[in-house]
Amino acid sequence: MTALGLWGIAAATPDRTAVVDPDGRALSYGDLAAAADRYGRGLQAMGLRPGDAIVVMLPNGIDMLAVHFAAMQTGLYTVAVNWHLVGPEVAYILGDSGANAFVAHERFAEVATAAAEEAGLPEKARFAVGDVPGFRSLAELGADEPAGRPDVRTLGAPMLYTSGTTGRPKGVRRPLTGADPDDPPNVALWFFGIFGLKPHDEHVHLCGSPLYHTAVLNFVAISIQLGHTAVLMDRWDPAEMLRLVERHRVTHSHMVPTQFTRLLALPESERTRYDLSSMRAMIHGAAPCPEEVKRRMLEWWGPVVIEYYAATEGGGTTIFADEWLRKPGSVGRPWPGSVVKILDEHGDEVPIREPGLVYLRMGTSSFEYHRDAEKTKAARAGDLFTLGDVGHVDEDGYLFLHDRKSDLIISGGVNIYPAEIEGQLGGHPKVADVAVFGIPHPDWGEEIKAVVQPAAGIEAGPELTEELLEFARGRLARFKLPRSIDYVEQLPRDPNGKLYKRRLRDPYWSPPVVE
Repeated sequence: MTALGLWGIAAATPDRTAVVDPDGRALSYGDLAAAADRYGRGLQAMGLRPGDAIVVMLPNGIDMLAVHFAAMQTGLYTVAVNWHLVGPEVAYILGDSGANAFVAHERFAEVATAAAEEAGLPEKARFAVGDVPGFRSLAELGADEPAGRPDVRTLGAPMLYTSGTTGRPKGVRRPLTGADPDDPPNVALWFFGIFGLKPHDEHVHLCGSPLYHTAVLNFVAISIQLGHTAVLMDRWDPAEMLRLVERHRVTHSHMVPTQFTRLLALPESERTRYDLSSMRAMIHGAAPCPEEVKRRMLEWWGPVVIEYYAATEGGGTTIFADEWLRKPGSVGRPWPGSVVKILDEHGDEVPIREPGLVYLRMGTSSFEYHRDAEKTKAARAGDLFTLGDVGHVDEDGYLFLHDRKSDLIISGGVNIYPAEIEGQLGGHPKVADVAVFGIPHPDWGEEIKAVVQPAAGIEAGPELTEELLEFARGRLARFKLPRSIDYVEQLPRDPNGKLYKRRLRDPYWSPPVVE
């Protein structure tokens, strides 16, 4: 049997390419494993033991992956921090996770230094790639230790923090399994198998989103464990992505709908100049995809476009191209071993096609929100949990998402789901991005507001507003039409496509200033 796992492949074929850095530098399996061993021994020499936590604030690159695999083989919880956060937010995560070590990049020096100081993290526990005041060089970690594997090896786990758009983020912490870190978990083989991705098989994975995101990190780590070369991008660019697909004969990637929109906005000559025939599975999720955008991607790339819906907490659905064309708008049917149920506010299952809260479960997997028993309890119904998404299932078991419960607009007593309106407006060629939400209305309670980011070269104004509303009138019921449209240069999204809708909505709900 061909060797699997980072260390198994490193022993069998040490010169095989594991990672291609954003600067084009290739790192072999042997060198990646050696770096992970050195950092692992260094962390243990510092006194870190299984169950401790390490916080990582690094851009996409070889250092990020070496530290991640070091933590994963020594039983540590690795917390990948969103490097768009500010000092106090990072300090909160350092404290809440109980971090015993912090690794940061000089690109984020100001934030990292402020966070470490506020959290009271000792300088001996701070490491940096590049120059960060008060931090030791990452090259020093494990440098004085003898070469070889760490003394204690047991499987660690990522500890991901849910987004903090509605308050303090909470860490999703799973019990450690005690498994051998040299063996890829069966769930990794199973998960990639859903998308037709097999070990070795000359696969190449392209990573264009930040590795601090759950799915992004999982796709890269699993790819490496299964013998797939991982090609990393530092900052995603649509034309550069197409070039890399051709250059490295990329077979699979993980994308978000905003990236699809930017790809489709490229000139026809740019979109057709690259050979994309190597692609086998371009997997997208993380945010709703407008139906028109999805159709255009399928027309361009063909059946390799695969959608999924999942949660950091566990469980999910998948839908392939042929299924989606039969069930447009669906996010698919549950994975094998995953359970999806639609429940009402009392926890009772609702009839087919009736909307309710989407609840999930993945096998017997369990989790807790770190240091927040109330949030853990509130998200559960028996052994199921919810993210607060509203949806329904049809008679064939396909899940359709309506929106987040927290984003629901209630106007004149009628429930209106912004995602449906966003999906329609987002299909207009003059719209680069759109957000829809409720704003105060004295009679109806709320009215519908749309905020649009015009496509490049499109002028915002009354003429565009009327064109968009006329476009929507043929696709949406009258009560779902926005009452007004505002325009911004760019909507506030993180690099993985998550929209910070609260930043847009809150000013409309703020009371006027009385002078």
